[in-house]
Amino acid sequence: MLERIWISAGEASGDLHGGLLVEALRAAQPGIVCQGMGGAAMRAAGLEALFRTESLSVMGFTEVLGHLPRIFCMLREMERTLARLRPQAVVVIDAPSFHFPLIKAARKLGIPVYYYISPKVWASRQNRAQFIKENVRRVISILPFEVPFYQKFGMEVDYVGNPLVDVVDEAALARITPQPGLIGLLPGSRKKEVSALLPEFGGAARILLQRLPHLRFAITRAPGLSEEFIRSFWPADVPMTLQEPDNRWAFMRQCQMLIVASGTVTLESALAGTPTLVTYKLSSFSYHVLKQFVRVPYISLPNLILNRQVFPEMLQAACNAGPLAEAALRWLAPADGSNPLEDIRQTLATLRPMLGEKGAPKRAANLILGDFAE
Repeated sequence: MLERIWISAGEASGDLHGGLLVEALRAAQPGIVCQGMGGAAMRAAGLEALFRTESLSVMGFTEVLGHLPRIFCMLREMERTLARLRPQAVVVIDAPSFHFPLIKAARKLGIPVYYYISPKVWASRQNRAQFIKENVRRVISILPFEVPFYQKFGMEVDYVGNPLVDVVDEAALARITPQPGLIGLLPGSRKKEVSALLPEFGGAARILLQRLPHLRFAITRAPGLSEEFIRSFWPADVPMTLQEPDNRWAFMRQCQMLIVASGTVTLESALAGTPTLVTYKLSSFSYHVLKQFVRVPYISLPNLILNRQVFPEMLQAACNAGPLAEAALRWLAPADGSNPLEDIRQTLATLRPMLGEKGAPKRAANLILGDFAE
């Protein structure tokens, strides 16, 4: 029987999924000890967080380089902690660059490793699939198109459906009517993301107000980011309200459209049924390096799942105030009298059935616990 498990999430989206997994593990087996690295969601679910996900909040190649001493120090301390505690299993959630060394350490100690929220090796650096095949006991996937990818490498993957389906209250969201003129902004959970994206969001908002003075802008504050920090990157002459992260599903549904940082939030906004501009901006060098490895036509999950560009992807030069405002205006004030926002909402309604039934965290927990059943 599995009595002690190590669970590690390297970023905010992984912490959300990790929290649901911890809840499912503790519900299925009361008394199980869950330790490791997590954020607010995992701690609230009952994880004994010996390390905090908030300590690992970087983005991009050059940005990571500046934090390498701290990251290596954290990894060494984790390895020592694993050797001392000797958990029966290790679960890592996404974040492959950080977790691959941890996987190696666990394997040297003879501890089986489970990869929950399998890393996006299908997008870039596909050679990493071989490492996963050799070092991970089971890969647990939440995206339907990952199964045939891993099968190409001779791997069996457990597809459990998407945990976000459990989070979304479809009936409650269906009762919410989008508010005309309300534009939601989600600039990310990392300080580097916010500092890169939010000034451009603010510049776009200024341009939009010149054309459509009735617009209102609201920013969802990610956990760990203060109001003072967020407002320091927003133009003082543009009105803006700040939303707490607790009820962001309802907030996303209320918005006529969203502008967000690329990541799990794009799938959240799609499930909320809200048209979204997807943005991202890295240093020039980081972006150049990334382009050499990317092997997929889109970066946002809704586009990949639907296999078409439903959400415009505004990257690098396109992720500036002018292009963002132009893209938003094509939705908010179409010259041909069409209703592109409603067309997108209808397309998004086809996405939900593609993500499986509710109960993904429970199915993932049962797969892990099943390996240790007496």
